[in-house]
Amino acid sequence: MSSDVFILGGYQTDFARNYAKEGLEISDLVADAVAGTLADAQVAPSTIETIHVGNAFGQLFNGQGHLGAMPATVAPDLWGIPAARHEAACASGGIAVLAAMAEIEAGRYDCALVLGAEQERNVPGDQAAGHLGAAAWVGHEGTEAKFMWPHMFNLLADEYDHRYGIDDRHLAAIAELNFRNAKDNPNAQTRAWSHTPESFTADAHHNPVIDGRIRRTDCSQVTDGGAGVVLAGRRTAEVWAATQGRDLDDVPRLLGWGHRTVGLPYAEKVRRSANHPYVLPHVRQAITDSFRRAGVADVSGIDAIETHDCFTPSEYAAIDHFGITPPGQSWQAIEDGTLERDGSTPMNPSGGLIGGGHPVGTTGVRMVVDAAHQTSGRAGATQVDGARRVATLNIGGSTTTTVTFVVGVGA
Repeated sequence: MSSDVFILGGYQTDFARNYAKEGLEISDLVADAVAGTLADAQVAPSTIETIHVGNAFGQLFNGQGHLGAMPATVAPDLWGIPAARHEAACASGGIAVLAAMAEIEAGRYDCALVLGAEQERNVPGDQAAGHLGAAAWVGHEGTEAKFMWPHMFNLLADEYDHRYGIDDRHLAAIAELNFRNAKDNPNAQTRAWSHTPESFTADAHHNPVIDGRIRRTDCSQVTDGGAGVVLAGRRTAEVWAATQGRDLDDVPRLLGWGHRTVGLPYAEKVRRSANHPYVLPHVRQAITDSFRRAGVADVSGIDAIETHDCFTPSEYAAIDHFGITPPGQSWQAIEDGTLERDGSTPMNPSGGLIGGGHPVGTTGVRMVVDAAHQTSGRAGATQVDGARRVATLNIGGSTTTTVTFVVGVGA
């Protein structure tokens, strides 16, 4: 594939903010994301030729649909620019990036603004969990569960236990690492949170059970947040680089992508993979698709990963599906320090979803922002030394929609 889709800049709002408590709504969140993204990219609104917005649950949380029109609503200089909203549950942001990328590659437009936006803290927690359950097959699965997604990802952990064995202490270690990494991230939702060693144990008081083996610190956060990137083809990027005094080889690019979609029900996914070494072979296919398109032989060519840790079992699955370990052996990378920020394959140096926050429609875009910052040496205290190729994995539902990218600099 062509690698001529450049990331001119990217921005993330502070995921610790509660917009409703400030008397604000999703339009304010979108306004913050638009302004921050254009400022970071140093791009005038007149340069933008197309807009793509990732949002999963606007109608449920806000009673607001038609969010493709929100950027022009809050930023009048974007009036008249073609825009669309994309929904794929927690992979909505990844789908928005793919759509913008495709338009640039097709030659339809040469500069795109991609946004992810979600406001989730404006309703009680139980109601938020109910809204998020809409990404499953409603009325057909999880009907007895109090909380849909802890239930579903507990089933994923149980499947690993059935096939390979699993130690809950390794899931707890994933949570501890992501909360620890988040403390260095100035936009992480949990950066000021306090934990004790008991927070990552089976202590019923400090780490209560949510569903099965899923405990409180195994879960990602309910979050308000927005993120954005400006993507450009070579023509626009060359002009931009000249005005910025930048070498185009040092500007991050979307080098490769993967996208797979399967049916909604979780049980059918594992039934189909019963005789396969990978529990979720379609996720493995999406990852290897992105590697192939980026010219990366395997995970050894990746310097860091931002992955979808909606719950610790989803990161546990990501470890072996990326090929860091053989199938079923993810625990090895947890024990030997591979995933640490100074390890051989750092995972979620930003804190991920568990530590950083998970505004669902935003997450796929936020991952690309972090990958671009890593590869351009702009990740601050979360920087992985020498990062030149960073992969992302963004999933929606029980891995129903899977989107992956490889972001990198240089030839």
